[in-house]
Amino acid sequence: MHIRSTPRSWTRAACQSAVLAGALLVVGNATAQKPHQGVLDAATQQKDEALQLLERMVNIDSGSTNIEGLAKVREMVADELRKLDARIESFPAEPHPGTNLVATLTGQGKKKILILAHIDTVFKDGTAAGKPFYIKDGRAYGPGVMDNKGGVVAGLQALKILQKIGFKDYGQITFLIDTNEETGSVGTSALIERVAKQHDVALNLEPGRPADGLVVERKGSATALIEVKGLASHAGVAPEAGRNAAMEVAHQVLQLSKVADAAKKTTVNFTVLTANGPTNVIPASASAKGDVRAATPEELDRVEKDLTRIAQNKLIPETEVRVRLVRGLPPMPRSPASDKLVRMAEGIYGEIGKKLTIESSGGAADASLVAGVGVPVLDGFGIVGGGIHTPEEYAEVESVVPRLYLLSRMLMDLSAN
Repeated sequence: MHIRSTPRSWTRAACQSAVLAGALLVVGNATAQKPHQGVLDAATQQKDEALQLLERMVNIDSGSTNIEGLAKVREMVADELRKLDARIESFPAEPHPGTNLVATLTGQGKKKILILAHIDTVFKDGTAAGKPFYIKDGRAYGPGVMDNKGGVVAGLQALKILQKIGFKDYGQITFLIDTNEETGSVGTSALIERVAKQHDVALNLEPGRPADGLVVERKGSATALIEVKGLASHAGVAPEAGRNAAMEVAHQVLQLSKVADAAKKTTVNFTVLTANGPTNVIPASASAKGDVRAATPEELDRVEKDLTRIAQNKLIPETEVRVRLVRGLPPMPRSPASDKLVRMAEGIYGEIGKKLTIESSGGAADASLVAGVGVPVLDGFGIVGGGIHTPEEYAEVESVVPRLYLLSRMLMDLSAN
C-alpha cells in the first residue's frame, strides 16, 4: 500500500481499531442495547484485511467497458466467496459485454436476504496506474474506492464475520455482483428483478453517505432525447434557404428544461448537444440529450407527456422535431417497509454508540429495481465516503469497523425478523 502520510504498520492500525471499538462502547445513549461483542471483535480484527482487499480491487481499472479489468475484479470476489463455500453462478450481462455474479449461502433458517453491489466504475483506463490506492489523513483514495468497491468489500467481510461467529440462522443470503451499474444496469436489470423476487428483503451496498447515512429514497432516472432535422444551405450566400437544426435544438433545450419541477424534486438537465459540420453550412441535423430525475413513476409519465406537447412549439419553421424519453432505473420511494428497516438499522448502530442519518438521493441505483418488484430494500450499507465520481473520491478508514458491524448485525436481525 502506498501511504502519503506518516508511515504506520498494520499492527498499529489494528490497535487503533481496538481503541475505536472500546470508545464506541461508551459513547451514546446509556439506555442503548449492548453491542454483540463477537461481531464487534470480528469487525475490528478484519479492518486490516478489508483495507488490503480494497487496495487490491481499487488498483485494477474496472470501468464499465473494461472487460479485462472487470473480469479480474470479479474473479477476486469469486475467490473470496469460494472460501465461504458459496455456490457461485455467472450470468452474461447482454447487451453489455460483462458478466454478472450471483453467490448463494444456505443457512438453517427461513429468511431469504439479498445483498447487492457493483464492480464497475466511472473512471477511464489508466486511472488506477496514475492514482493508485493510498491513505492520507484517515481517508483512503483511489478510483471506485467508495463507489462501489468499498461496498463489495463490506459485503464480503460481513459474510466472513457471520462465518467466524458461526451464525447460520438465515435461510439464504444471496450476494449479487453487477458489472454495469454505472451505465444503468441495462444488461443486469432483468437478473436483479428476477433474483429479488425470490427474496424477502434486500440491502444495497452503495456507499454510506458522508454524514454516515443510509438511503431510504431514490429518484428514478431517464434520458430525454431530442432529434431535429432541418435543411442545409450556405451560411453566407443563402442562409435563408436553410432550416437551422442547431438553432432549433437550442430552442428546444431551453423550453423543454422548464418541464422540471422543483416542488416535486423533478430535474431536467440537458448535458449533450450535437450539430456537426463546417461553420459555413447551415446544419441539417442536430440532437440533444438530457438527464431526467423524478421521485415517482407518475412524475416520469408527466414529464414524458409534457416533453412531447411542448416540443410542438418550434422556433424554426419547417424543421422536424422528435422527442423521446428513455426510461432508466425506476424510482425507489420511501415506504412503511423501508421505514421498518430504518428503525432496525438505527437500533443496531445505537448498540455501538453511533447515529445514522437517513437520506434521499437524486442518484439512481440497483436498489430501485428491487423496490420496483415490491421487495423491501434499504440502501447505503457500504463504507462511508465522499467525492463520488471525482478524482478525489475517498472512503473514511474509521468507518470500516462500524459499517461492518452494521451490515453483519442487519443480516442477523433480518434472519430473525
